[in-house]
Amino acid sequence: MSDRLSHTDVLFTQRLLRMQGLYDGAPDGVWGPRTQAAALEFERRSLILRAELGEFDPRSERHILGLTLIAQAEARRFMARVSGHGVDVRIISGTRSYAEQNLLFRQGRYGNPGPVVTHASGGRSRHNFGIAWDIGVFTAEAGYSRHPRDYAEVARLGLSDALQWGGDWPRFPDPPHYELDLRIDLAALRERFERGEPAV
Repeated sequence: MSDRLSHTDVLFTQRLLRMQGLYDGAPDGVWGPRTQAAALEFERRSLILRAELGEFDPRSERHILGLTLIAQAEARRFMARVSGHGVDVRIISGTRSYAEQNLLFRQGRYGNPGPVVTHASGGRSRHNFGIAWDIGVFTAEAGYSRHPRDYAEVARLGLSDALQWGGDWPRFPDPPHYELDLRIDLAALRERFERGEPAV
């Protein structure tokens, strides 16, 4: 994996690993033995969580496995609660680097095609810190659903005290969005992340 990552990608990965207490080196953007060991430990713990809490569809798995460990556990519990009621829900987005977030933010702005899909630029979304995911609801009749009623039903079934739902946001409601309720504001979370300090 490390041979395909840029300096910026490695730095982002090191910060995510350090935030979870898995990487004890300096975030320097160099994939060395400490980064490798931390990444392997992260993978080992992720697979334990999957074995304990359940495995889901391939698309959901790809995104769950990129979340922080605490978010992985909550995402799996969320999926189990909703799937247990026969709802076809999939996680369609998870952790994003700042660069990925900025690409998404530019969509529908500055002459770029497509609809506006986020109001957050890089470093201003909880997706950037591995603690948020977006879902899609799928129905037999229509496939991917955009109907608010379907997303409200998923929230009714899947929410727990550990989560916040984007559908409850008064300013820009985002019904597909879920995130850990860390009770820390975004600016403080970003500062801890960028300084390589534990945050979750």
